[in-house]
Amino acid sequence: MPVALISGGAQGIGKGIAKVLLEHDYQVLICDLDEEAGQETVEELGEGLEFIQADVCREEDVKRVISKTVSSFGELSALVNNTGMGISKAVTELSLSEWNKVINTNLTSAFLFSKYSAAYLKKARGGIVNIASTRALMSEANTEAYAASKGGILALTHALAISLGPDVRVNAISPGWIDVSDWQKSVNRKPPHHSEADKAQHPVGRVGGPEDIAEMVYYLLSDKAGFISGQNFVIDGGMTKKMIYID
Repeated sequence: MPVALISGGAQGIGKGIAKVLLEHDYQVLICDLDEEAGQETVEELGEGLEFIQADVCREEDVKRVISKTVSSFGELSALVNNTGMGISKAVTELSLSEWNKVINTNLTSAFLFSKYSAAYLKKARGGIVNIASTRALMSEANTEAYAASKGGILALTHALAISLGPDVRVNAISPGWIDVSDWQKSVNRKPPHHSEADKAQHPVGRVGGPEDIAEMVYYLLSDKAGFISGQNFVIDGGMTKKMIYID
């Protein structure tokens, strides 16, 4: 039975990935800074899932999470680097500590998890999926740290694919608008609501959900994707391909 480790797996896209992998007979360990959310997710998703509270910016925490995964399940065959956060602030006002917080959370954590998981993943001939963002390819104002971190994820992805291949395949997914309103911990959960204008931004006619990303994660980790490595898959309902004209 394959074993997956998902960082930032207690809510949102990470929780959706955990659910889908469990449905495909994975054993899954999620780590997250939010202990309340992590415990709720274990209760909701049930058998085969474990949670450990951790700060992914701390190297010792990352090593502890990986050690816990292997001690609980006996191996590590899949890594999903999903942790992410952003700070929206004008670049002239963004402090160095704020910049570092975003870069460390989104990018450095992926490096650390990949570094310390590499030996286990090679032994299992497993895979890594890094969750990037369409913000690696396009931007709105005041998102420099987030955009830089996600652009770094794409470069890290193809670098790791070369360094860890052929034993480990490494790919990235760049989600577009993924509504996680109903994938939060219970105190923050609410039903999604999208206007017709929201839907019309997407050629597929709807906003995305975590399951749209999770199914691609499962595919990329499966043997069916055995000839795919070093790639980035944009999953955005076609939104970034749509021309927008303002009268």
